[in-house]
Amino acid sequence: MYTGITRGVYEVASIERRAGVLAYRVALPASLREGLEVGASVSIDGVCQTVVSLDESGVLFEAIQETLDLTTLDSLAVGHLVAVERSSRVGDEIGGHDVAGHVIGTGRIVERTAVGEQCDLTIEVPAAWMKYILFKGFIAIDGSSLTVGKVDPKGRFDLHLIPETLRLTRLGRIEVGDQV
Repeated sequence: MYTGITRGVYEVASIERRAGVLAYRVALPASLREGLEVGASVSIDGVCQTVVSLDESGVLFEAIQETLDLTTLDSLAVGHLVAVERSSRVGDEIGGHDVAGHVIGTGRIVERTAVGEQCDLTIEVPAAWMKYILFKGFIAIDGSSLTVGKVDPKGRFDLHLIPETLRLTRLGRIEVGDQV
C-alpha cells in the first residue's frame, strides 16, 4: 500500500527488453534505498513494482506484459523520469489516500492550463470509468493521490495541481497528448 505522496522523480538508468518483460533500473538516492530489500514493493509512476536487485547505482525492477499493457511503463526509456514512492508502513503518516498501485489503465491529457503557479489538467479516460471518478473524490495519477475537480460523465475530469505537486512529480512536465 502507498499513500499517493510521491517522494520525487528519478531517472531511468537502464532498460532491457526481453520476451514479455521490461527490466529497468531506476537511479534512486541512498535515502530511498535505505532499508530497501529484494522483494520489497516500490511505486513507480503509480505501479506497484517488486525490487529485483539493488546496489549503489540504483534499483532493478521487472514489469511483465500484463503490467506493460495497462500502464505507461512500456513507454519508459533511458533518461525518462519516474515518480517514486516507497510502500507505507504501519504507524507512518498517511498524508494522502490509500493507494494500492494496481493500475487498471491509462488516461490521456487533453488540456493543460497554467493558472498562476497552479496547473489545471483535463484527463480523458473511457466513459465507463466515470462511475468511479467523483467530484472531490480522489484518484491516483502516476502514483500521486489527487483530488478530482469537475467531471464530465462522457469521459473527462479535471485536476488542479499546486506548485508542490508540480515540483515533486512528473505532472509539471506533462503535455497535451501524454498518457498518464
